[in-house]
Amino acid sequence: MDRPVPSAPKRTPLTVSMGTTGMPAVQHQLPTVEEVSAGGIVVDASRKTLDVAIIARLNRGGRLEWCLPKGHPEGVENNEEAAVREIAEETGIEGRIVSTLGSIDYWFTVSGHRVHKTVHHFLLIATGGYLTIENDPDHEAIDVAWVPLQELGRRLSFPNERRIADLAREELPEHL
Repeated sequence: MDRPVPSAPKRTPLTVSMGTTGMPAVQHQLPTVEEVSAGGIVVDASRKTLDVAIIARLNRGGRLEWCLPKGHPEGVENNEEAAVREIAEETGIEGRIVSTLGSIDYWFTVSGHRVHKTVHHFLLIATGGYLTIENDPDHEAIDVAWVPLQELGRRLSFPNERRIADLAREELPEHL
């Protein structure tokens, strides 16, 4: 019997899992730590090219990676407050959240434990500031740059962040 197919909502925030999700098939001897970060895409809507502030950092292997700014909530911060603060610290750009873009999660191993990390991403419109890495208290960012939104996917090092950039391109016209 044919049943009507419910229509999908206009846009659902992205949730992407990278690596193993849930409990691994093989028991690991390493303890697991849960981590949460927040950040996202801050757009300079005054520029015709809708530039986005991104940061460069060196990975553990010494390779340069261009990525979206993000970091851990501090104290009683919620994810939105952490995203605004982290973006300002790592890029120098202050912004106002206009939309939730979604979350990604992935696993990695470091210092004798497995980490399951979830990163919440938001779309922000720049409200002030200037590009600088001088305010980054962790000195994780080694460079910062404005990148036109249309070129963002080609500059970001990670596929999951490129998917977040695709969502931002779809969502942004509603907020301009």
